[in-house]
Order: sequence, then structure tokens, then C-alpha cells
Amino acid sequence: MHQAPESILAEHYHDLQRKPFYPALISYMSSGPVVAMVWEGPNVVCTSRAMIGHTNSAEAAPGTIRGDFSIHISRNVIHASDSVEGAQREIQLWFQSSELVDWADEGHHSSTYPA
Repeated sequence: MHQAPESILAEHYHDLQRKPFYPALISYMSSGPVVAMVWEGPNVVCTSRAMIGHTNSAEAAPGTIRGDFSIHISRNVIHASDSVEGAQREIQLWFQSSELVDWADEGHHSSTYPA
């Protein structure tokens, strides 16, 4: 958890810089702490985006993070990369390589788990 510098936010949201809501987005994102994390696993981009829910919280299903905790698209409480390539770019932006932990759960060798 850390306070995101505006320089990182500007790079993270570079594709939105010409949008009218960009200044408010940067202001909101720099107004409090950010909890950044890296997830990995099979189909992690698709799986994480399903757990997070639709970008527009009005369209996010109940039980998703945005469906349960967001009230407006401009305050959608969570971000997830939209592709592996996007995730790799964002990981390099938000983390030093020394901060990442390479971990394997040796107790679970298959992709199925007992109920």
C-alpha cells in the first residue's frame, strides 16, 4: 500500500490523457493510498476481470467487487489489467523486480481442488 505519485498515475493512464475526465481521475487516484498487487495463475486476466466485474458499476453483477462496492464508474474501486501485455507493462510501472515474489504452492500440483 502506498500513495501513488502523479508521475506513475500519468503513465498508467496515458491513454486517457485527452479525455475530459482525466484531471478528475488523477485527482481521485492520488487522493488516498493505493493497494497494488500482482496475481498469477491459469487464465488470470480473464478470471480476475470476472471477479472484479464490469467497469461500469451500474452494469457489474452482484457478487463482483465493483457490483458490491462501487457506486459510480468514476469511483469503481479497483483496476485489473485487460491483457497479459498490459499487465506486464503495469507491473514494471508499479513494482521493482525485487518486490515481486516467485512462489509455487507445492501442495497443489493439479488445477482441480477438492470441495
